[in-house]
Amino acid sequence: MSFWDNLSKPFFVMAPMADVTDVAFRALVAKGGKPDVFWTEFVSADGLYHTREISKMKDDENPLMRDLQFTEEQRPIVAQIFSSKPEMITYATKLVAELGFDGVDLNMGCPDRSIEKQGAGAALVKNPKLAVELIRAAKEASDLPVTVKTRIGYNKESLYEWLTALLEANPAAITLHLRTRKEMSLVPADWEQMKRAIEIRDRVNPNVLLIGNGDVESVEQGKKLALETGCDGIMIGRGMFGNPWVFAGRKPEDTPLALKLAALVELAHNFEKIMPAKNFAILKKHIKAFVTGFIGAAELRARLMGAENANDIEKIVQATTATSSI
Repeated sequence: MSFWDNLSKPFFVMAPMADVTDVAFRALVAKGGKPDVFWTEFVSADGLYHTREISKMKDDENPLMRDLQFTEEQRPIVAQIFSSKPEMITYATKLVAELGFDGVDLNMGCPDRSIEKQGAGAALVKNPKLAVELIRAAKEASDLPVTVKTRIGYNKESLYEWLTALLEANPAAITLHLRTRKEMSLVPADWEQMKRAIEIRDRVNPNVLLIGNGDVESVEQGKKLALETGCDGIMIGRGMFGNPWVFAGRKPEDTPLALKLAALVELAHNFEKIMPAKNFAILKKHIKAFVTGFIGAAELRARLMGAENANDIEKIVQATTATSSI
């Protein structure tokens, strides 16, 4: 039994997104309306192993350890790791368990070429045997529930062969990004494939939860997709951008601009406070997301993009709200 067994269906989970779902942004989401499960950004298992001596020192001396921070408000929380080496997955899973995470997720869908060159990420779709070995290594390393996030194929859809192999390894859950690696995010997610996935799951291993991922912008849309396809849960990724209230059922248009700008200021200060060594420019992704869709957005965005710290962002926002009707 794990926390996965106690979730009401359909449940909603946060997508792991590089340079987005760090501890500061997760804090904002937790405050705005918690998902049923939080996810970290993905972390290299190999990197954690090779910097293990540094890891014994302060967390701020090892950027990989910084990515594995979380607070009690961010539970249940799953740490996502990647590697193509079972021994590295073993090490990282044990570390994640020691750090107090509630689960570990193996990334088998990232299309980044540098990660694929290592035989990890989406490259594992072409190597089911190794993928199964990695799942088994993680399961044997600790008592944490092991999950997998992947795609429906590599160059083309290969759901039956790929999903069957994963199901036979018996992870607690599998998240399916409903596109192939070749499609990246250039085409709409194919939610019809989730119906097939459910049929395969029910035949091969009914105990594994299936989570759908791709183009979900709201809880309302997610509930509809879950009802239509039969999946157990929904993962929201880009729908969080500029809308940390998405899991509370809010759409971007439901939130006043003043509240969005206040949230951006709060995020900037949290980012600076919790992760002082991390590049502040990472916040530019959030600036683009929060500051859009209103008259004067482009001008305000341009000013905010030039900010060098949280105080700069706060001053620009204060000056804007003082001279407008926001």
